[in-house]
Amino acid sequence: MAVDVGQAGLIAATDLLRALASEHRLAIVQELSTGPRCVHELVDALGVSQSLVSQHLRVLRGAKVVATERRGREVAYSLSDDHIAHIVADAVTHAAESNRSHR
Repeated sequence: MAVDVGQAGLIAATDLLRALASEHRLAIVQELSTGPRCVHELVDALGVSQSLVSQHLRVLRGAKVVATERRGREVAYSLSDDHIAHIVADAVTHAAESNRSHR
């Protein structure tokens, strides 16, 4: 099942995984996997500060993990690609299975 993506593909994958390497960013991706959200909706869902959500969204946006769309005065964030949701879901499932098997 391995795909030959070359060095550029490996570097791009490394950048993507680096952008996801935060529990808050993983939680944001999980929230966005169900549909677009504004910052205040993410703040409420995650129970963290607006500045922290905005900081993590900036990282995700810079990595092209999320896209934005204006909703009047607000900006709605959504996943730029459904693959991102699958990557995060698989990683979380794998980690949970690994934790159970090491008990």
